[in-house]
Order: sequence, then C-alpha cells, then structure tokens
Amino acid sequence: MANVTLNESPAQPGEWGFRPDGITTEETPPAFVWRPQDDAATYEVQCARSTDFVDVAYQKTDLTYTAHRPAKTFDSGTWFWRFRFVNDVGNASEWSAVREFEIAENAKPLPMPERDELIARIPKGHPRLFLRPEQVDELRNRAQSDLKPMYDELVATCEAILADVPPTEEPPTYPEGTVRLSEPWREIWWGNRTYTIRTLNSAATLAFTRLLGGQEHYGETAKELLLACAEWDPKGATGYRYNDEAGMPYNYYFCRTYSFVNDLLTDDERKKCCDVMRIRGEEMYEHLAVEMQYLWHPYGSHAGRAWHFLGEIGVTFANEIPEAEEWVWFAMNVFGAVYPAWCDEDGGWHQGLQYWASYIQRFTWWADIMRAAMGVDAFDMPYFSRAGDLPMYLQPPGTRGGGVGDLTTQRTSNQNVGLVTILAALAQNPYWKWYVDDHASAPVSESEEDATKRRLSAVNSGQSQYIDFMRGSLPSVEGKAPSDLPTSKVFRGTGVAVMNTNLLNAKDNVEVILKSSPLGSQSHGFDAQNSFSLFAFGERLLIHTGQRDIHGSDHHKNWMHHTKSTNSLTVNSESQLRNTGAAIGEIRDFRTAPSFDYVCGEAGKAYDGLLNRFTRRILFAKPDVILIFDTLIAPEPSTFQYHLHAETEMTINDQTLQIAVNDAACRVSLLHPQDLNISQTDQFDPPPRDRIQLKEYHVTAEPKEKSKAQTFITVYQPHRLGETLAGDVTCETTGEGYAVRIPVIDGELRVLLQNDGGPVMSMQGLECNSPIGALRVDAGGTVVSSFVSGMETP
Repeated sequence: MANVTLNESPAQPGEWGFRPDGITTEETPPAFVWRPQDDAATYEVQCARSTDFVDVAYQKTDLTYTAHRPAKTFDSGTWFWRFRFVNDVGNASEWSAVREFEIAENAKPLPMPERDELIARIPKGHPRLFLRPEQVDELRNRAQSDLKPMYDELVATCEAILADVPPTEEPPTYPEGTVRLSEPWREIWWGNRTYTIRTLNSAATLAFTRLLGGQEHYGETAKELLLACAEWDPKGATGYRYNDEAGMPYNYYFCRTYSFVNDLLTDDERKKCCDVMRIRGEEMYEHLAVEMQYLWHPYGSHAGRAWHFLGEIGVTFANEIPEAEEWVWFAMNVFGAVYPAWCDEDGGWHQGLQYWASYIQRFTWWADIMRAAMGVDAFDMPYFSRAGDLPMYLQPPGTRGGGVGDLTTQRTSNQNVGLVTILAALAQNPYWKWYVDDHASAPVSESEEDATKRRLSAVNSGQSQYIDFMRGSLPSVEGKAPSDLPTSKVFRGTGVAVMNTNLLNAKDNVEVILKSSPLGSQSHGFDAQNSFSLFAFGERLLIHTGQRDIHGSDHHKNWMHHTKSTNSLTVNSESQLRNTGAAIGEIRDFRTAPSFDYVCGEAGKAYDGLLNRFTRRILFAKPDVILIFDTLIAPEPSTFQYHLHAETEMTINDQTLQIAVNDAACRVSLLHPQDLNISQTDQFDPPPRDRIQLKEYHVTAEPKEKSKAQTFITVYQPHRLGETLAGDVTCETTGEGYAVRIPVIDGELRVLLQNDGGPVMSMQGLECNSPIGALRVDAGGTVVSSFVSGMETP
C-alpha cells in the first residue's frame, strides 16, 4: 500500500462536499466530486452495484480535476462509488469510504463527452461563438426574410454607434491612496466597467451585423475598436484580478468581436489578440482552478460567472492559444459537476431573484456557446425544467419586491420577462410563456431621437442584440395560465417557502415568504434564517429593510446582514451568524392545499450557540389569516427581540399594530407573551450613505424578563384598506398549549397550538395531537375547512 494519506474530512461551510452521497438523483450519470488532496497528481473513480466492488461497473483513471461526470449513462437503481489519488511518483492512496446513491427511474441522460471529443467538436474556423461558420449563410438569408425586423434594428443600432464611436483610451487605475469601497473608488470601479462594456459591446454589435449584411465599414470600425483595446494593459485597470467587474466583460466582448471579425484580421493582428487573451485567460484560470479550487469551493459570487467567461475565451482561442483547450475542459467540468451551485434541481436560487436573473441570463450565453460549438445542451438539466417557477411564484404579475436576496426590495415582476422568455421557449413551458404574455404591453411610439437613445443605452448597459437575433428562431409555445397549479411552492434546496393565494395577479394576491436555508446566509443570500415577508394586493407590507449603497459598506454589512433588519428574532440583541454558510436553517415541513398552507422552519444553529432551538411555524389560513408560532430555547437566560419592518409608520395600540401601504393594510396581534416592551424607529444603525434616501420603520417587541425558553404567538390579518375586520383575536393559555380564536367576516378560525410533547388538545369541534391544528367555521358553526400539522422533530 502506498505511503500516502487520504483526507476525507467532512465538508465545511462554503465547500461543495463529497457528492453524490445518500441521495436520489434525477440525472444519469451523476457528477462525482471529492475533496482536493494535497499530494495528488491524478485521481481515480470507481462505481459498482455492491459495496465490495468485486464487479466494478465503471472506472476512470488519470483525472486531473476533483470532479468527474462520466461519458456514459448509468442504469437506474442503487449504486456505490469511491475514489483515490495517485501522487507524482506513482504511489496510490487507500480507497475512500464507499458512498451510496440512487438513480431515479426517470433520470435524465446527461453524459459528459470525453475531453478530446469535446475539443474536436469546436469549429476550426470562425465565427465559433453562438454559431458555427456553416450557419452564417442561413442567418444571412433569414436577416432578409423572417428575421428582417430584428436585423433592421441591429442596423439602426450600428448606425447610432457610428454616429458616436466609443472612446478607446485605456480607463484609469485607482489613484494612490484611494480607499477601497469609498465613493471615489466606487466611481472608478464601476465606471471602468461601463466604459469597457460600451466600447467592446459596440465592437461586437458592429462585427456581427457586418457578418449578416456585409457592411465593411461596420467591420473596419469593429476591428479598430478591438485592436485599440488589445493595447490596454491586461493586468491594469481592466485586469481580472485588478477589477473583475471590468475584466470579465472585457474578456467576453473581446472574444465575440474577435470571432465575428476574424476574417478581417491579419496574422499579426490575430497574434496580438492571442497574446493579450493568453495573459487574461491564464489569470482567470489560475484564480479559479488553482487558487480558489472552484470545483470544491463553488459558492463565490463573481466566480460563479467567471468560470464560463473563461470557457468562452477557451472556445474562442482553441487551437490558437496553447492553454485554451484546458480552459474549455475546466469550464465543462464546472458545468457538469457543480453548476448551478446556488440551488438544487427544484429551481430555486439562494441569492434571490436579482442575482438569479443576472447570473442565469449570463449563463444562457454559455449555454448557447456550448450548444453551437460542442453540441452540449444545458437545458437538458433537470434544473432548467423548473427554473422559471422561481419568478412565477415569488413575483406573480404586478408584484413589487422579490422577498429574499440582495437588491430585490424594489424589484418588479416585469424585470423577469426577458429571461423567462428564453426559459419558456427552451423548456417549452406554457405557464412561463403565460407569465411573459401577461406582462406584454402595447408598443409605444417613439421619436427617432428617443429610439437612438434606447439603442445606445441597451448596448452601453451590456444588452446584446446580436444574441437576441440568433435566438429569433427559438421554438414557440402557447401560453397557459397557471390556474391548475398549486398557488404555493417550497424550494427546499434554498430553504424558501412561498405561499400565495393567487398566481395570476398581485393585486388579488396575499403572499407569505419564509426563508430557512441549508445554504446559510452566505454571499448575496444574506437574509436571516426564519425571516419572513408579507405582501398583499400588490404592496409590500412586512419587509426586509435597508438598501445597498455599495457591497461591503458599513450599512450593508452591519444593518442588512444583521438579523435585526429582517422580520425575525435576535437574542440579547445579537444577530445570527452573518454572511456565512454556517448560519444554516432548514425547512422541516411544508404543506399546501386550497384552504391552508403550512411551513415549519428551524434556525437554532444559525445563532452560534445563543440558541439551541428556534422553530418558526407559519399557518396561512387562506386568504385572510396568517398565524406565526415561534418556539425558542436558549442555553442561558436571555432576552429575545421580535422584529417587524414596514415601508410606512405602524400604529401601535397596546399589543396590536396597524400597517397601511397605499391600498393594502394589515392588523398584527401580538398575542403571546403579554406585557411586551414595544418600540418603533425610522433610523438605521448604521445608516446608508447620504446619496441613498430611504425611509423605513422598525418595530421591536421584547419580553421584560429574561428566560431560557420563550414562545411568541402572532396573528397577521392582511386586508384592503377601508375594509372592516371582525372582532378582536384572543389567545387562551392552557396546560397543554394555546387556544386562539380569530373572528373573520364569515365566521371564525379556531387554532390549537400544542406545547412540545403535550397531551391531545380540543376546542369546539377541533382535536389536535400535533403542533398546530386549525378549523374554519362559518357563521352558523358549520366546519368549512380544517388542518392538522405533522410532528416535526425538534
């Protein structure tokens, strides 16, 4: 046996983990991922149908990355796998522990072709991004037929670019003494990004349009812009490691221009471009593959798009830059093994809708490139058969506010349309197509001046009309309203439960969102565990607060990342762990039915020892009552702060709060405990920078005495402003738990809340031996609907 030691220590927060391990996968074959080994030169993987590996069904040696998706499918059923490594003198480690996985009967075939086969598929000539050389003539013909309106728009955009050709002077570096994250730093950091996009996306637009229509002056201007940018220092102001927000768009727009205009370049000009992109590509590869070990640490936000931009460089310069093929192979390993990292197959996205839209939109570029250059279809992945559900459930048409994640507070549902259009066509999903169609508006007449501004604004912001043109032939699908779907859904992989009354129109919807995530609060998904939001009738009633002035600012880190900024609880005024994968939560139960929705989240582990338990149970008696039942257990007597936030000032009357936002309102009854200290402020601690003008209101309710265990019971009754609610909500404490009676317009809602391990409870026709039981009766006492929760394990 070799004198080498295998490291199988469990994955830590921020690490991908040994996969697959104890799961059932919808993909065949699965992707295998393992911990990087310090002394490894290569790795070996074996798969078998039994734990003794007497009959090895699959084996792969000489693997250089810590991930592998086989080139052949596996049959359904139970499988086992193991790995080992070989060091640089040929000694092999012991085999790893045997891990088990199951392949579902209906698993999607997703083999990854071998490296040599993939590389051989890339065209030898150009263009090779988004289309192949042999497809150019067809697109030229279509530019004069069914796609002519899109082509004419491209030409108009090119004419607008030529009327105001972008500058090519290299953008500035940070002056000596510039403080990182300061306002002067921000202006250069983001300014260099927008400057770079304007110049090189203009070049790519001109170059592609010339491919279609033969306008040589478009091509010559594109070439001039390309070669001028090739003179910029590859490790200077637009270098990937110096400023990746400028470096990443430089790389992909440069590649597109180079490929589209390649036939106009001389050999010396091609060499100049190759020399520049070799430096830029190596810088990205060294960071992602070597330093970061992205295949084991895939949760970096910017790295989550950088890997496929590196792949785009690789495809562009395959057979022209010696390392380019390795860049392609690395990107394909990332795609095959750890993408998408921010969710699982259920269609969620840990970072929230803003980053979902931004990152999936960019990924679709790589999906188009893979399909055209290598014949690999990303939309065969199970994730993409569900990806459009996230906006459909989080933001029914007309919704303002995305619920969870960075930069979502003011996001509107119409901002999802562009990406959902692509997803609907590629997945042939009629519900997503309905979502797109429902947002459609009548064309707006515009002056030629306004049209020119619109076109240039699109180019300068990074929109790529040439990609839209190539997607003009996407298959169509007829829209279908989601009237036959459940109105609520849980995204377990990201720990987000979304409970709606109406998916068709936010103006008729009441929406409750709970986050309790196994991915913690890392990256842009920093919202506290067991935090919730409440939207009603198109308005944001109870919200997550703050506004990012710049990522990593004092306000961003110490207000928005702090639990106090959300509708959750703090302990001794201390936050949950902040911005880390260690602050984990869990959705323990979720049920949806026409009359009741229910979710149970557990977040005790997020408090880093301050709590042993924080169980939040939400019962949504649709459409008009939300009851939240919180159980907290601390190791030491502690104070507990119950936080609520709104856009408008809340009216406080004893332990009843009233919230009104435009045409929506909500009564909040803080039923238990009694005798709370309740305060309200409109101040942020710390506040955002002066350029951010934001007014929000923050209520804190706190029991007067310390305790090791605490229960909070709160009832929320959203309604339209001006509607009169029925009588007061009551809560009776019993030895077994709590009995809550909620008068509603057409009768009464009766709810029993059971203490842990308590005996069977009963109340006027309702019997309960679980944490929550509920009964809705009409004015005559006839049962209309009922609900009993499951028995979650604390």
